[in-house]
Amino acid sequence: MHIDIITVLPELLEGPLNHSILKRAQDKKLAKIVVHNLRDYSTNKHRRVDDYPFGGSAGMVMQVEPIDRIISKLKSERNYDEIIYTSPDGETFNQPMANSLSLCQNLIILCGHYKGIDYRIREHLITKEISIGDYVLTGGELAAAIISDAIIRLIPGAIGDEQSALSDSFQDNLLAPPVYTRPAEYKGWKVPEILLSGHQRKIEEWQHEQSIERTRRLRPDLLDD
Repeated sequence: MHIDIITVLPELLEGPLNHSILKRAQDKKLAKIVVHNLRDYSTNKHRRVDDYPFGGSAGMVMQVEPIDRIISKLKSERNYDEIIYTSPDGETFNQPMANSLSLCQNLIILCGHYKGIDYRIREHLITKEISIGDYVLTGGELAAAIISDAIIRLIPGAIGDEQSALSDSFQDNLLAPPVYTRPAEYKGWKVPEILLSGHQRKIEEWQHEQSIERTRRLRPDLLDD
């Protein structure tokens, strides 16, 4: 998988994209993430990529020209499955979307900033708009890192135990069951006996029951789907 991330603050992405699973996936050549500084595509001598909005409203807007220039350059190099814009009013990111995007070969993620981007970009260049929640961030860099992490961890070989990802919360519209490890008892707090029984079928039945119970209690909306 190849992911190009377009941003005005590339330094914000240095940490999240170069540690843990994302780093290992890139070291294994399972994924490649390239961060592009949008200012490199500005024609302004001060490398500006924003301007005042028409109509007199508050805030600054990212200009169409530098974004069009970099997206056009990237599209000349490879075919992209999706050109994603991180926006608070986009489609809410969830596990099924992460599953679907993990099957893609090439993605562009454009990080929003300031008051947003010139709407013509959304009309003519963007193929998918994604929000990570109903709140507003200073910019889309953290959202881009979250999306990349959620997608890349699903690529076979990215994590040591591939079955682990399949049992995550939301994979079956259920929250994951409780998990425990050694010691079996601590301060009188005991691990459920069923998990120590060795009866795998009964353990799986218990885990499924726990998933349903936790989902009903914490996220009943998932059971309504």
